[in-house]
Amino acid sequence: MPYHLAIVRWIVNIIFEIFNNWGKSMTGAFLLFLTLALLILITVYAGKLTIPGALMGGLIAIALYFGTGFSSLLLLGGFFLLGTMATSWKFKQKAEHGFAEKNHGRRDIFQVIANGGVAGLLACIALIFPQHNELILLMIASSFSAATADTLSSELGTLYGSRFFNVITFSPDKRGENGVVSVEGLLIGLAGSCLIATIYAGFNFFEWHYVLIIVIAGTAGNVIDSILGATLERNGKIQNNAVNFINTLSSALISWMLFLN
Repeated sequence: MPYHLAIVRWIVNIIFEIFNNWGKSMTGAFLLFLTLALLILITVYAGKLTIPGALMGGLIAIALYFGTGFSSLLLLGGFFLLGTMATSWKFKQKAEHGFAEKNHGRRDIFQVIANGGVAGLLACIALIFPQHNELILLMIASSFSAATADTLSSELGTLYGSRFFNVITFSPDKRGENGVVSVEGLLIGLAGSCLIATIYAGFNFFEWHYVLIIVIAGTAGNVIDSILGATLERNGKIQNNAVNFINTLSSALISWMLFLN
């Protein structure tokens, strides 16, 4: 079968599965859409997301709900809440030093895809292969673990780090520059991964070996993010959104390999 027809068939299967699951829980679906509509309005009004970004976030949330259930929505919510708080924390101080998020911290559709796109794609895969739900949910949690670790280490590490060094050469480097980290930032990122892993554990019967995988994969993804920042991004070969997408994808793949072993 030609690849483009295979893609069309895959999309049709996803749509079919969404409506199939919708029919099983009309009340849950209605409440979900009502809640998402309110959250979209709130996030846009509060200046946390652009309208396209909020709508994309809503689509990812729908995919997560129908693909892997309510627990993955909480993982998304945990990442968004922690990331938003970290971005807003002492924003003026970060802006004065030139390392605050652009557009006053309001994330656009590309940033939403960069941080949540992998989770959304995995949720769509879960619709087609529900027998692998356990593994896919673990991979989703790991992708959010990496996204949270990266956001917290970047936003808070620049504030509370004492010594900044290049992740490749370990030589002193400029705070806020791509690929520049601090011990404090790495520890804050690790704490973010632990928080996401805790959310996962609370709704998955405290499977601690999976919790450890989420923390390891999230931390590894964060380090990969820094390495890409120090090399490809600093050289202008890729942009930050691509780095973040690779970060979450790498974390998901690492958790898959750890799961198999």
